[in-house]
Amino acid sequence: MSIAIKLTGHEKDLGGGFMVSRLLPAAARQSVGPFVFFDHFGPLMVQAGANHDVRPHPHIGLATVTYLFEGAMLHRDSLGSVQRIEPGAINWMTAGRGIVHSERAPDDLKGKAYLQHGLQLWAALPKAHEETAPDFVHTPASDIPVVALGASEVRVLIGAAFGHTSPVKTFSKTVYLDIRLAAGEHLDLPPLADELALYAVDGDLEVDGEAVAARTLAILTPGVVAKISASAAARFVVMGGDPLDGHRFIWWNFVSSRKERIVQAGDDWAAQTMAQVAGETEFIPLPQRKPARAEDATDRTPYL
Repeated sequence: MSIAIKLTGHEKDLGGGFMVSRLLPAAARQSVGPFVFFDHFGPLMVQAGANHDVRPHPHIGLATVTYLFEGAMLHRDSLGSVQRIEPGAINWMTAGRGIVHSERAPDDLKGKAYLQHGLQLWAALPKAHEETAPDFVHTPASDIPVVALGASEVRVLIGAAFGHTSPVKTFSKTVYLDIRLAAGEHLDLPPLADELALYAVDGDLEVDGEAVAARTLAILTPGVVAKISASAAARFVVMGGDPLDGHRFIWWNFVSSRKERIVQAGDDWAAQTMAQVAGETEFIPLPQRKPARAEDATDRTPYL
């Protein structure tokens, strides 16, 4: 069998009715390759006047990976980066020893109705790079390799696949693909990494004849070629990479191999001693309810 585990998401309200489906972390699986967090938001029609802005908040020990199918958002961070994020681009923000950022509606969309749809993943950094300098790199859609396979299309967002390599730089072997599968076609997905999963974004799939419903994360059996098909046109992503070099503790927006580092980050944010986002006066406060120990954090912990 090509599928080892199937996961369905839990609905989360990030505020103002902005709902996401959270696939990782899950009780059955903390990570796939370096990815320890997987949110699918939308498709959601943002009504004129709605406020879905995410105020400044901190991260450590991870890289956020933001990818849009529809809509736009404006990224600002404590490095001084100001970047409009649009469909098809990869935005890789390395938190390392600490970064603060906000995600807001661009000025030209404020007061207008628009469709917002995308994914945000977190990649835990290898232990040797957990305290690296923070960074932000925007790779525009035009720089992402596109592979035509019959009437189907593969966009190589991160890593290498089907003879093409993404320009996005990572700290360990990482794979992230956006695939549009034409109706009636199939795709043979090779074992591109030691850990690999596919997520059905908007349509039902079959993997070696086994049904994978839309909005399901299917973690694949290592080392096998998976035959993926769909009776109707469907979009899915593939993600994974090398296994993590050890367990990660996750609490709020912090990821680390050391519990005490998460505690320190929380204290730093509570004291507002972390770097600030220029021009921003708001911020998301540290959650009042803390787990007694970092490893007691559960899927109910408020991530942003």
